[in-house]
Amino acid sequence: MRGLKLSERFKSTQVHALNNNSSEATGRRNKPSGSGTIIRSLVSKSKSNNTTTTSEVANLVLPLQLPPADSLEPCIEPYLKPINLVETLAELHHRLECCPQTQKALLYVEQFTLLRSFGDHKLLKRCLRTARQNAEDVLSKVVLSAWLRFERREDELEGVSSMDCDGCILECPKMNLVPGFSPCSINDRCQCLQEIKEASSSESVCFPDEEKDVSFCVGDEEIDCVRWRIAALSEPFEAMLYGGFVESKMRKIDLSQNGICSKGLRAVELYSRAKRLDFFCPITILELLSFANRFCCEEMRSACDAHLASLVASVDDALVLIDYGLEERAPILVASCLQVLLRDLPNSLCNSKVMHIFCSSEAKEKLAFLGFDSFLLYYFLSQVAMEESMVSKTTLVLMERLGKCATERWQKALAFHQLGCVLLERKEYEDALHSFEAAAEAGHVYSLAGVARTKYKQGQPYSASKLISSLIFEHKPAGWMYQERALYSMGREKCFDLDVATELDPALSFPYKYRALANLEENQNIRGGIIELDKIIGFKLSPDCLELRAWLFVALQDHDSAIRDIRAMLTLEPNYVTSDGNMTGKYLLHLLSHGVPQKSQAECWMELYEQWSLVDDVGSLAIIHHMLENEPGKSLLEFRQSLLLLRLNCQKAAMRSLRMARNHSSSMHERLIYEGWILYDTGYRNEALVRADRSIAIQRSFEAFFLKAYVLADTSMDPESASYVIQLLEEALKCPSDGLRKGQALNNLGSIYVDCGKLDLANECYKNALAIRHTRAHQGLARVYHQKNQREAAYEEITKLIEKAEGSASAYEKRSEYCDREMAKMDLDVATLLDPLRTYPYRYRAAVLMDEQKEIEAVEELTKAINFKPDLQMLHLRAAFYEAMGDLSSALQDCQAALCLDPNHTDTLDLYRRAKN
Repeated sequence: MRGLKLSERFKSTQVHALNNNSSEATGRRNKPSGSGTIIRSLVSKSKSNNTTTTSEVANLVLPLQLPPADSLEPCIEPYLKPINLVETLAELHHRLECCPQTQKALLYVEQFTLLRSFGDHKLLKRCLRTARQNAEDVLSKVVLSAWLRFERREDELEGVSSMDCDGCILECPKMNLVPGFSPCSINDRCQCLQEIKEASSSESVCFPDEEKDVSFCVGDEEIDCVRWRIAALSEPFEAMLYGGFVESKMRKIDLSQNGICSKGLRAVELYSRAKRLDFFCPITILELLSFANRFCCEEMRSACDAHLASLVASVDDALVLIDYGLEERAPILVASCLQVLLRDLPNSLCNSKVMHIFCSSEAKEKLAFLGFDSFLLYYFLSQVAMEESMVSKTTLVLMERLGKCATERWQKALAFHQLGCVLLERKEYEDALHSFEAAAEAGHVYSLAGVARTKYKQGQPYSASKLISSLIFEHKPAGWMYQERALYSMGREKCFDLDVATELDPALSFPYKYRALANLEENQNIRGGIIELDKIIGFKLSPDCLELRAWLFVALQDHDSAIRDIRAMLTLEPNYVTSDGNMTGKYLLHLLSHGVPQKSQAECWMELYEQWSLVDDVGSLAIIHHMLENEPGKSLLEFRQSLLLLRLNCQKAAMRSLRMARNHSSSMHERLIYEGWILYDTGYRNEALVRADRSIAIQRSFEAFFLKAYVLADTSMDPESASYVIQLLEEALKCPSDGLRKGQALNNLGSIYVDCGKLDLANECYKNALAIRHTRAHQGLARVYHQKNQREAAYEEITKLIEKAEGSASAYEKRSEYCDREMAKMDLDVATLLDPLRTYPYRYRAAVLMDEQKEIEAVEELTKAINFKPDLQMLHLRAAFYEAMGDLSSALQDCQAALCLDPNHTDTLDLYRRAKN
């Protein structure tokens, strides 16, 4: 570490770069400067000298302000985290099986809530879709439909109106306003456009000749009416015109004192005969609505309500009409207005008039009168607000409303826990403490971590530690418990707790970050800190870990690696602000890039091929980020970026890149392809196929054929379907594309050939892919050798992948299939070390133990992984083990939990039926 000195035992956790000017270096050592000072210095230097060298940049960026290890804190996650998630999911599945239809939608929302901590966005969207499919009341349909659109971030798609219907019945704004449960599937097409076309072409109405035998007077004007038709409008009119009232004998009746003008009364007369409202302007229909409420004309009131609802098309319309709807108790009109406001989120949060509707006490009372102050409504609003800002006043008010709307136990637990998280972020510790305590009283044990944290913030570390220790003693230990207690411990006790936390839940990032900085402080070992962060970055990419590793690389003056991590960090979160809150990630990148030679686009392409060949996905992300700096808005690059992010299981970031690719596409056929991928990734397979076909009809392209083949292959294919997919991939390969994508297509084609038993053709595909440096094809080629009973060749082939793709857990996992049991176990142990979230190694080890009749050990192997990742396959396997052991109640519980994750999993359904019987 030439030119680098570490301060005394890292009391301030600063790393100082020695400058050739000794007096300057001495000054820095005597008076450490914060990161803000360094940035100002660097900016000043860069302005005065545009030819700053890399070494000069190093001296200017350092000393950098790394946080002391003991200052790090993990956040209290704003999710429900049951102590026994499997048991909770099983109980929820049992309730779903026996509940009435009216309760199902809310139960699926509860399921969505329980699964949020998984971070599996596809699973969460499926929960929301199922909730929408089972919704009965209009408000639930409106909220869930808007939530689905928000999760897909439709507001980010250029040229798309919030009230557009894309043909999916679950998200159609008109279908949402139809009351009652109507069974539908995710792929059902909406007919609203056809209905509009038919309505516009309908014939004009014909009125029968009828004697007008009664007149209503408004001031000096008389409106002649048909008595029996007016009487048919409501029971009060029936009683007045045909009952014992004096008006039943009168030819002229004065209605001047009943709040309707002559124009409005003529509209009443016309409606009584035509039963239609399309003759009238909105103001007249509002008057009819008021009149209908006054005289209990239910049919006319409902018609006015529905017609006005159909006119709401913009936020301005909604803001005007919602007041009328609330005043006149028109539920469909109010729901339609709410729908427009909700489908405009998150933009609506910035509109003070919109927030007045949701947050003011007066509006809340009116919403409550209609039954619209629902938990579901404020649940959605509060989640959007939290994503925008955890500390804003709007978020706080919406959270408070959520708590007041909560009725069930889980709702109260969620509302108070999330309110506690918001108050903790706002540093309102006393109020946060009360909220966390209320959530704990509602049965949410994890909220006690919030209680402990707020006590710690108020200067009560011993009380906080004692509380968490009692949790560990009273409940089944979890990773978050030991992580939380580590905050209140010191020395060996702290290290012990963090090690146990990692063992119980390897996905917790805080222990890795702490150990990385502790390595730096205690052992002056920057490389050791980087190696510690490498462990979690290898299987879970997060901006905070990438930022910390980047700072450590800066300390080593390895600016290329630092810039790589910052670019990857900005790909995940473009508006990332560094952990000390002093600067944006973009600005940090700008500073570090100063003096580093800039690559041309051609050089970037060459480097991308190299990183792709090395299966370095983080490096590939960084290069594409650089390429997008050179060519902003290049849809092809944004699309490639999304594919890499999906490979790294960063679904939200991947969808953002896809939306950007769609917005920046230069042609309609290209836009259709990206829209198809968006639809496929959000569960709309049929819609994705429609987009692919439309794109092919415009222009035959690699990506259009590849999209269609990929979507069709994502099912259990019969020989005929497989043959069609092969044909599509062959057509794709005939179209122009680059080697990166053609390598992927060849790899996919080879996989289908293997499934069809065409091993020679598969062998050719994989070798062609390897010829263009698609390294992952080694895995497919090994599979071909294995199918030909050439196990040694298969082993050697997958070993080549391990040598090229350094640290690939999947490669070790695959190699385990081609060797004896002992070597397989060694490879799978390495796979678990590299990526503890991969489930196959646990299942394999458990199966081996079961074969050796070590039933308890087999169950424990699965349970260890299920505790931090309740996976469908592991739950199913453990249920099968329990069944074999005769423990049918445990088998039943695991089946129910697994069916919460996938209700259509055939093997689990069969096992579930056996366990019940």
